[in-house]
Order: sequence, then structure tokens, then C-alpha cells
Amino acid sequence: MTFDNISWEEYFMSIAILSSLRSKDPHTKVGACIVSDDHKVLSLGYNGMPHGVDDHCIPWAGSDSGKPRIETKYPYVCHAELNAILNSNHNLQGSTVYVTLFPCNECTKAIIQSGIKKIVYLSDKYHDTDDEVAARRMLDMAGIVYEHYEGKIPEIRF
Repeated sequence: MTFDNISWEEYFMSIAILSSLRSKDPHTKVGACIVSDDHKVLSLGYNGMPHGVDDHCIPWAGSDSGKPRIETKYPYVCHAELNAILNSNHNLQGSTVYVTLFPCNECTKAIIQSGIKKIVYLSDKYHDTDDEVAARRMLDMAGIVYEHYEGKIPEIRF
């Protein structure tokens, strides 16, 4: 019996995708996996409510709901990248974050401040929004590499 070995990038992006499945957000499930240069997983995160905040009491409405912002998820939810940074007990200097959605401007600030030097992202569906334009500007100024994930998503077979 032979086994095909997946690449490191496929492995880490798959972990980010798997982490995203923990999110209770019905609109956008995002996962993040931070890894060291020597291929060690340093931290994981997914988007969700802060610790101690009952996610059953918070609205999960998206921007398309027509509701005022305060009645949507946006002022409450912690993004996957921020959760991965806050969940870590490691020095993140020089690490890479694999994330299923390109980081917003707020997560970009946390990524820069934490010392992460590379972002590998799966989707960039908000590419033209002001937040994403600001994020890319900051990343360029800070010298942080960001690249679209071009690999395959491995199918898990048992």
C-alpha cells in the first residue's frame, strides 16, 4: 500500500480549514494556523465570540441583513487570526499564518505587532473593501509577505 504525502502548505491550510469548522458564524467561517519556520504548529484560531460572551445572546446577522451594525455580529466577533495570536504561548517572530480569508485591517495590525512575517490566504472575497486595501497597505509598509494559496485541498480518505 502506498500513501501520497501532502505538502507542508497543504497540511497547514487544511488545519486552518478544519479550524474554521469550529466557528458558529453561519455566514463566514474562518480558521487560522500559525506555524514556525521549522514546521511546528504554534497556534490555532477560528472566528467566534470572546470568552465568557454567550454566543446565543449575540446576533449573528451579517451586513446583508439591513440591521444596524450594533445588531450584527461585527462589533462582537473575534476573528480567527486574532484568536490564534491571543491563544499562542509562543514567540511568533518570523512565523507564517495560514488563514482561510485574507485578514481585515484590524487583524493585520495584530499580525504586524506579533511579528508574523508571512500570510498565506485561501480566499480574498473582500479584496476591494477599504479595510482590505488598508490591510495590504500596512502589510506592504511593514514588509510582510502575503500570498494566495494555490495548492490543492486534500481529500481525507480513511
